[in-house]
Amino acid sequence: MPSATPPGAESTVTAQAWRLLAFLTALSVLNFVDRQLIASLAPLLIDDLGLTRAQIGLLAGFAFVVFYTLSGLFLGMIADRSPRLRLIAVGLALWSAMTAASGAAQRFAHLAAARVMVGIGEATLTPAALSILGDVFPVSRLGLATGIYYAGIPMGTALSLFIAGWIAPAYGWRACFYALGVLGLLMVGALLVMPEPPRRVSHVSTGAPGARAIVATLRRALRREPALLLVLLGGTALTFWAGANLLTITWLVQERGFDFRRAAFASGFIAAAAGFLGNLFGGWFGDWCDERWRGGRVWSMAIMSLVLAPSGAAFFLMPTSSPFFYVCWFLTSASTTAWFGPLFATIQHLAPPAIRSTTVAFGLLVLNLLGVGPGPWITGLIGDVSSLTRGLVVAAGVELAAVVPLALAARRLERDEAEARRVEATA
Repeated sequence: MPSATPPGAESTVTAQAWRLLAFLTALSVLNFVDRQLIASLAPLLIDDLGLTRAQIGLLAGFAFVVFYTLSGLFLGMIADRSPRLRLIAVGLALWSAMTAASGAAQRFAHLAAARVMVGIGEATLTPAALSILGDVFPVSRLGLATGIYYAGIPMGTALSLFIAGWIAPAYGWRACFYALGVLGLLMVGALLVMPEPPRRVSHVSTGAPGARAIVATLRRALRREPALLLVLLGGTALTFWAGANLLTITWLVQERGFDFRRAAFASGFIAAAAGFLGNLFGGWFGDWCDERWRGGRVWSMAIMSLVLAPSGAAFFLMPTSSPFFYVCWFLTSASTTAWFGPLFATIQHLAPPAIRSTTVAFGLLVLNLLGVGPGPWITGLIGDVSSLTRGLVVAAGVELAAVVPLALAARRLERDEAEARRVEATA
């Protein structure tokens, strides 16, 4: 039976919660390995298939995220009404099969079609996974749990770079797609035998909410909580920056003289260390700020953007001989992931409990269509016309601009929360 425990009432984390977090994080890692392969193999795809930098940006961005986010909103609604682990299993089977199919691509259109299907499959994971974490972790630990889950981004990015640097030079870039597709298909069985965790919000007496009720609840939440829209606007700027950084390995090879293997392995090690630590630090720092200030998690993202955006611009402008080159590279990698924990913890905190998956999926829709999609494409266009250096510095400026909407959101968060409580009390 679903649990009726009020959200946030627990004070401890169960062993089952940690096990679920570990498994969902492993899936998150695989998710981002498959997602990042295009960017990791970009210099080889440019040479072998004759792609442009803008086309790489489209494959890494819009070709993936448009269908990922549109289907994700629909799948978020399904996750609020159906067994979430089974939904993830179906998505994993689809995206793994299409990852393998990418290895047979002969031109841009083939890769684009496969990326669309990978996006639809991967859209099942995050709304359902974050909903599960919101049910099994207390609110006081949710920022850390979300940060650990999103450690799949740097770890998956690093692993995709290691695989590209190890397999592609010896067996070709196509073998990377084949191997990872088969691995994902093998993991589907584990999901099919795992028990579904109970939900905090019980639908036993009222029935699962219908699609119309879910949409109406989401619209009311957005109307009475402008802070949520401001958080999404700031998050859009941060995801634009993160998306633009998918072209870093191409920039290293084409504009800084790295050979592909060296660029892949160096990028992988830095992504693993800096990205993972950035996720953990961002989740911890967001929780730490939230304990001290109203809207602390949102303030934490503004503070990190203000500090880390200049180091990103410096990294792309300085020569590789500079003693600060690798220091700024480390900070730049950390800056692309540190905000995930506080951002999605804030979205979940502001979301109506009964439609948490849908709200997360709507957030992903906004962030991906306005941030992740345009980021690498616009940066690639600037790279084709001028240089990737210029495009990446422009992206760092977009990251810095996130401070404004985030600061505005933090300042009005208390009013929005009070209004939400008043509405719920009179409903």
